[in-house]
Parts: sequence; C-alpha cells; structure tokens
Amino acid sequence: MSVDKELHKEFEKAYAKASAMKTPLPQDTMLLFYAYYKQATAGDNFSFNANFDVRNAFKFNAWMQLKGISPEEAKRKYIDLVNKYSK
Repeated sequence: MSVDKELHKEFEKAYAKASAMKTPLPQDTMLLFYAYYKQATAGDNFSFNANFDVRNAFKFNAWMQLKGISPEEAKRKYIDLVNKYSK
C-alpha cells in the first residue's frame, strides 16, 4: 500500500475515533481538531460563509492559520492530536 493511501486510512481511523469521543475538550483544542481536519481535506481552498457568526469566525481563523501546510502534514498533525486526547 502506498504511503498516501496508508496515511489516508490512518487519518480516517483517527476521524472515526475523534467523532466517538465523549469527553469534552477545551475550545482551543476543538479548534485545532477543526483546523487540521479542514486543512487535511480542503487544503488552502478557504471558503467564506455569508452567515458568519462568532463561532464560525474562530473556526475560520484557526483554519487560515494553517495556510501553506500540506494536506499530508495536516493529516499527521490531526492523527497525533487524536492520539493525544483519546487515551
């Protein structure tokens, strides 16, 4: 299996694990989860929603701070974050 396919498979497992988490996490940690996920799946293709509220502004800002990070690197960071908080 190629490195990209293996990374994507591991990323999908991490996403499933994160989605099943029951323990509440700090807001800044949740923003990291969101930002790494968006960067991993959409890259620098930022989209702006006209129905922008404060919550979405924080999420968008967290994502924009990762501009330039490759989707592969974002997947690795996301996986590391899931592993750190799912123990």
